[in-house]
Amino acid sequence: MQLLNMKDTVGFMSLRVPAAIFSALLVIGSLVSLGVNQLNWGLDFTGGTQIEMRYEGVADLDAIRADLTQAGFNEPIVQNYGSSQDVLIRIAPIEGVKNVEIGDSVVNALQAAVPGTEKRGIAFVGPNIGDELAEQGGLAMLVSLLCILVYVAMRFEWRFALGSVIALAHDVIVTLGLFSILHLEFDLTVLAAVLAVIGYSLNDTIVVSDRIRENFRKIRNADTEEIINISLTQTLNRTIITSMTTVLVLMSLFFLGGATIHGFATALLFGVIIGTYSSIYVASLVALWLGVSREDLMPTEIEKEGADQDSML
Repeated sequence: MQLLNMKDTVGFMSLRVPAAIFSALLVIGSLVSLGVNQLNWGLDFTGGTQIEMRYEGVADLDAIRADLTQAGFNEPIVQNYGSSQDVLIRIAPIEGVKNVEIGDSVVNALQAAVPGTEKRGIAFVGPNIGDELAEQGGLAMLVSLLCILVYVAMRFEWRFALGSVIALAHDVIVTLGLFSILHLEFDLTVLAAVLAVIGYSLNDTIVVSDRIRENFRKIRNADTEEIINISLTQTLNRTIITSMTTVLVLMSLFFLGGATIHGFATALLFGVIIGTYSSIYVASLVALWLGVSREDLMPTEIEKEGADQDSML
């Protein structure tokens, strides 16, 4: 590996104080919004009525949403499933109205708008199931962070492990804060996107940590801050290329994917950007402030058998 000239190194850590302040403001703002506004839970968590309809021709999802809105159903979720003729509709609970009545009203409104539309089935999602899903989703994120903590600590060093977990928690909190501030719907697809963000951000952090450890063993005349700057600079091209190709795909999903996966694409798009930032200015910064050094990452010398006897001779 060809080492960089010190003059060519980007001084990432020289901005550590402004970056720390910026990250703290993001996290605090997100936590305040989550405490005040909370999350706009989707039907997967709140419960509601789910109706399956089949149209004789290709179903016009925008027209269906307009018909349901005109019939008095606010923010209905309408999507295809199986084929372009089959439509899945989700309606949030309405206070004082039974789920059976909601389902019948939706079917009547759609059949009045497009005669010949066939009802395929009606299901009801209770709030208890939604609470269970929310609890399991939160537990999944917690377990993933704990597993990552153990893995990175075993592979590298506990300072890197703590930095990685703090960076991942930073990404999750800020992404949830975005959905809270913008009042975007949070459903199971968004939860899956948040878990994917954890994996993406961890990948960047592992690459940087591995390069820092390698440079600690190869470069003898540099302090910790210089080693981290060199390592971040060496991985910069890889980070930019990976992030940009991912962002281009996610932008296509965001603008062309339709309303069904809009929340999923939003969470991933924002999460990739904030995850790239956190791998530089959160994970590495925490390791630096915790005092990681060359001695912490040097391999343990294994004493050869018989060395004591040889030294006595």
